[in-house]
Amino acid sequence: MQQKLWTKDFLLFFGSSFFIGLNFYLLMTTMALYAMQQFAASEGLAGLASSIFVIGALIARIFIGGIVEKFGRKKLLYSGLALFMIATFLYFFSNSIIVLFIVRLINGIAFGIAHTAMNTTVMDSLPHDRRGEGTGYFSLSSTGATAIGPFIGIWLMNHYDMQVIFVFASCIAVAALLFALIATVKEADLTTEQRKAIPFSLKPDRLFAVEALPLATITIIMGICYSSIASFINVYAIEINLVTAASYFFIVYALFLFVSRPIAGKLLDAKGDNIVVYPAIIFFALSLLCMSFVNSALMLLLAGALAAIGFGTYMSSVQVICTKVSPHHKMGLAISTFFIGLDFGVGVGPFLLGFIIPVVGYRHLYLILSLLVLCMLIAYYIIHGRTATVKKLKA
Repeated sequence: MQQKLWTKDFLLFFGSSFFIGLNFYLLMTTMALYAMQQFAASEGLAGLASSIFVIGALIARIFIGGIVEKFGRKKLLYSGLALFMIATFLYFFSNSIIVLFIVRLINGIAFGIAHTAMNTTVMDSLPHDRRGEGTGYFSLSSTGATAIGPFIGIWLMNHYDMQVIFVFASCIAVAALLFALIATVKEADLTTEQRKAIPFSLKPDRLFAVEALPLATITIIMGICYSSIASFINVYAIEINLVTAASYFFIVYALFLFVSRPIAGKLLDAKGDNIVVYPAIIFFALSLLCMSFVNSALMLLLAGALAAIGFGTYMSSVQVICTKVSPHHKMGLAISTFFIGLDFGVGVGPFLLGFIIPVVGYRHLYLILSLLVLCMLIAYYIIHGRTATVKKLKA
């Protein structure tokens, strides 16, 4: 008999994860335009205003992954969510681009702490033979946030000022903390002595799961490419006169993710890694290609669907693979290493791309990125694909 996935605690963490993701995407997709309008920021600085949050999350993950079991998942989760809530309140006092950068950085650090502790807790509670499926379902929490956050953010920005968005984001942050407080946080099965014996070290093998680093490196490139959509779709939509369609982009993205991720998770458990990851990379490249040649609302929404099947599936699948290639006692570190790669790509991406866009334009940028993603097929094959075990479905 299969163990139950949708327990009370799973649902509560699902809700908390949804709320912090909603906060993230709500602000991520509006921050660049806000910085340009409110502080006359250049595209490069506007991209940094959007992405410095992710840089903060990256900084947190580098240190948290190796000590999450030392200090306890509960302490880190609650403290991270509390700081996340406080940082969201601080947006009301961001009266300059520098202050905005600082608040975004703190907000990102808090997100990195809470998200790493929460994902470690949830992943460890999943049945081993259903980990791909369970991760696929849990990642739907961020999928819903991916759809609703940008849609609400764009709608609010078109009808109200940014202060209303900050109020909404603050309420979401409070809800995330409350849901987590109700849930039971499963700690690692360690004695007090074993916990104290875990060293705090800045050595690379204590900051990263070495086994997961190669896959995290590919994830950096994938994250950079995805950031071109997440941070600049609003500006690009204005340029090509598809603002209304752009507001539905992430809804289409989420709808296709809701369908594709559970299927991909079951396939990953049953048939192995490659049958999921290779198609995911190809679909993401096709999404960026559509972004380059988009000339209608339908084509823009098609790009959203392909991005979901591609990048969305890649994220949940490679997260599981990182834990599979790492020892069990390094689970928290493996998850942290994967998200360090993702955060670095999504965080640095908008800043770097902000300097490339004025030179090549959006259409050529997306064309170049689609070719770059295709190169990741070769990289994945060399790093993991050629040695990945192919499973056979049970009769």
